[in-house]
Amino acid sequence: MLTRVPLSRLRVTEGSLEPGPGDQLLVDGPRMRAIVPGSTTNNVALRFTLLGLTERQVALASGEQRQQVGLKLFAVDACNVLYAMWRLAPKPGIVVNFKRNPGQHTSRECGNRGYTLLRPKQHVRLEAPSSGEPHTLRAQVDGKVLRVWADDTLAWTGELPEEALAPDAPVGLRSDNVRLSLQLSTPPP
Repeated sequence: MLTRVPLSRLRVTEGSLEPGPGDQLLVDGPRMRAIVPGSTTNNVALRFTLLGLTERQVALASGEQRQQVGLKLFAVDACNVLYAMWRLAPKPGIVVNFKRNPGQHTSRECGNRGYTLLRPKQHVRLEAPSSGEPHTLRAQVDGKVLRVWADDTLAWTGELPEEALAPDAPVGLRSDNVRLSLQLSTPPP
């Protein structure tokens, strides 16, 4: 059973999240990062509606231009985290990668170093989420197996390497260059 995470439980580490209509939160900037202190990674869901691209587009530290929204899993800090992202561009689909930089904890320390792209054992090709319609990105971790659903489709299944796991680390969310209305849900605290 998952429950909605209120804005008061989220710690925004980059960009901003604003209250929206009903239980929704709004993202309107090119970068947003947040975590839920005290949460766990075993099951998390992000329900979102894409409202369009941000007016100002900001490239990643690598120089690549992306539009994406996703989940932060095992989010120890900015240098040590697992991502399950639903990319709109440059190539749509679900991408899972982790960033590990032992002994480093801030973006200033690690920059864009330490990323490893994970290959799925099973995946389904997806289109970018459509604007104006609700979508759900959900991740579930059972031991070392990660499953990621896009809406009702099991889109990515694979085994996580030991170095990607950090059982006591919280979950969170991330967006790049997209405007969103969203709700994050986790198991009750």
